[in-house]
This record gives sequence, structure tokens and C-alpha cells, in this order.
Amino acid sequence: MKEILQRRSIRKYLDKPVSDKDLDELLRCAMAAPSANNQQSWEFIIVKERDILNNIAKVHPDSYHMLEHAPAAIVVCGNLQKEIYKEKGFWVQDCSAATENILIKAQNLGLGAVWCGIYPIDDRVAGLRRLLNLPENIIPFSVIPLGHPAEKKPPSDRFDRSRIHMNRW
Repeated sequence: MKEILQRRSIRKYLDKPVSDKDLDELLRCAMAAPSANNQQSWEFIIVKERDILNNIAKVHPDSYHMLEHAPAAIVVCGNLQKEIYKEKGFWVQDCSAATENILIKAQNLGLGAVWCGIYPIDDRVAGLRRLLNLPENIIPFSVIPLGHPAEKKPPSDRFDRSRIHMNRW
């Protein structure tokens, strides 16, 4: 519970690598996420090469300041061949849950991370598809820059009782 309530989007990182052990733990938690009909319609790409990280920032310019010093990133992708409700897009929910689990585990490991959306912006999807040589059935959903935090943010209490409705609106 502590990690959920203390998690913040960290956009600045120290010049220190993220260990393979930590990356494995992040992906183990990603794959523990709930999944529509247990289809697990996700795929993950670990990116550590500086050239690729820089090129992701060109595809997704809003992520530039997050990726320029991040030693690693995880690209969360949807696999449409695993999606049984093709016209409904439950893969988006699967990938959202996996992305959130990565963010929470990063907090638990003392790492910083931030969710950078790719899907549903067509230019970002097409750009990442080309950059990462993704097959047609794989859709890039999010990019999560990761690193040891170079900034500290206090917890943010977003609880708002006015957004809670009982039984009906």
C-alpha cells in the first residue's frame, strides 16, 4: 500500500544503470497484472541502448527530458494475436494494468519511473513500430523511462470524496 500512495512520476535520473535483476523483477510484476480472460495480451521490450532511447524521444517528443538521462526504458506492447475480443480492445486494459504494476514495483525498488503514452496516437505508434521493428500484430502502448531518481517528490494525496457516487450518479 505504501508504494501505491507514495508513487510519483519521476522524470530525472542519476547516471547509474538499472540492474538486470531489477528489470526482471519489474517484468515479473508486470506479468502478474490482471488480464481480460487471462489472455495476457502483452509483450515487453527492454531498451538500454542510448541511440534507441534518444530515437524514442524523437518519436515521442514529450518524453525527451525523461529519456535523455534514463539508463533504461520498458516499452509495453499489446499483442493482437492474444486478444480474443479483437474489435473491443481489451489488450489496452491488460497493458494499462501491466504498466501500473511496473510503476508500483519501481517505487518499491527505489527506482524512478514515469508512464509515457504511445497508443492511441497514430504518429507515435507508427514511429515506434518502425524504430523497434515491431510486427503488425504488436502495438506499442507505453514507454516507461527508468532509473535511479535524481529528484524526490512528496506523496500526492489525490483522494477526492466528491468523485465517489453511491449506487447511482
